[in-house]
Amino acid sequence: MAARPAKPMASVLLVDDEQLIRESIGEFLEQEGFFVQLAGSGEDALRFASARRYDIVICDVNLPGIDGLEVLEQLRKISPETFVLLITAYATIENAIQAFQRGAHDYLMKPVVLDEVLTKLTRLITIRNLYQENEWLRREVNREIDSGAIVGQSSVMMRVHELTRKVAPTPSMVLITGESGTGKELVAKAIHRQSMEARPREGRFIALNCAAIPNELLEAQLFGHRRGAFTGADRDQAGVFVHAGEGTVFLDEIGEMPLATQAKLLRVLEQKEVFPVGANEPVEVEARVVAATNKDLAHEVEQGNFREDLYYRLNVLTILLPPLRERREDIPDLVEYLLNKHSRALGKKFTGVSHEAMQLLLACKWKGNVRELDNALQRAVILGEGPLVTAQDLPPDLAPTPNDPFLVDNLSQAVERFEKMHIERILRQTPDKKEAARRLDIGLSSLYRKIDDLKIQAPKG
Repeated sequence: MAARPAKPMASVLLVDDEQLIRESIGEFLEQEGFFVQLAGSGEDALRFASARRYDIVICDVNLPGIDGLEVLEQLRKISPETFVLLITAYATIENAIQAFQRGAHDYLMKPVVLDEVLTKLTRLITIRNLYQENEWLRREVNREIDSGAIVGQSSVMMRVHELTRKVAPTPSMVLITGESGTGKELVAKAIHRQSMEARPREGRFIALNCAAIPNELLEAQLFGHRRGAFTGADRDQAGVFVHAGEGTVFLDEIGEMPLATQAKLLRVLEQKEVFPVGANEPVEVEARVVAATNKDLAHEVEQGNFREDLYYRLNVLTILLPPLRERREDIPDLVEYLLNKHSRALGKKFTGVSHEAMQLLLACKWKGNVRELDNALQRAVILGEGPLVTAQDLPPDLAPTPNDPFLVDNLSQAVERFEKMHIERILRQTPDKKEAARRLDIGLSSLYRKIDDLKIQAPKG
């Protein structure tokens, strides 16, 4: 994560038509360490505000020409992030309500007391700094979440998009399954992002790989710990469930979690509370859990490696991510996305891949799925001269499937061959043509037409 932005000395634009008041307040604030710009009229104030941004504007309501309320209105358009403190000689409830309705953040009464000016100004600066820090944290979280995308318009990926969209606004737990490298964390991030958009609240996305943390430290990472709970625990530390707030805890490779920890996780899911290691009292938590695994958890339950009650608790909705070899029609879109990503990151100007390279990419086995494709294209961008990635730029160990339908020169012919292969595979799995059409996300009449056009020998059923 990037370094937090430094907080510069606060700048103040002070607007008052009475020179003595203007100069005395200005001198006082400069002595307190503020940068101060003085303006004797509303017109001067707007001119200064258009030339540079100020943290706070202190403005008298009663000004000749453009009065303070009009200055407030214009400032909201010129510099909406600037806070405004109004000075009024008649501090009535009606005036205060009107000022706040116009967008003022606070007001002062005449005669002005310098200590009160400093108190209110310090308070507004503190609030403004908190706003800026929250915005910075929000941008950092969004930057982390948006660092990847779910790319693919195949029928199986459209189903993934649909399930993600439907489950995101709910508090339900989600189990994402699929081979390594298929993009399970990206789906979890998409669920979190859409969830926060549907119901705005304070929460982060925190990922934890259960296979990458030693068993003795996993519980402390999940639930937190108290000072002295174990050797090296020199202070209290909150776990990921607390840090996530109302956001999402993504538990990757949950099939590797020890049985003892599984029991404690089950309590978190059922009771919405955690017991930090070494604590006597629970801590309430609100985070949603999204879990992922490349294992068959039902089989792990049968083998006694995974708790049955936790499996059913997690398995409210399962999203299965298909391996890349089963959605190769998405490869051109993935290549375009990944090539643009690496070109920007490495300062290269690649516009695409050669026809020969695309043939090879479409025909590969991709045992490592999208992660392997991503690495292959990153290598090609590093080594290639551009503007097209050539077959020679790709890793030499890329192995195409023998007699693959994509190993033809004509690209439209290759797409047609793959379409035939894909429909035949679905029909072997689902001889019922209505169900096959639903899985292919096409109409029944379109399926029959493709069977005829592509000369598919459909199984009876």
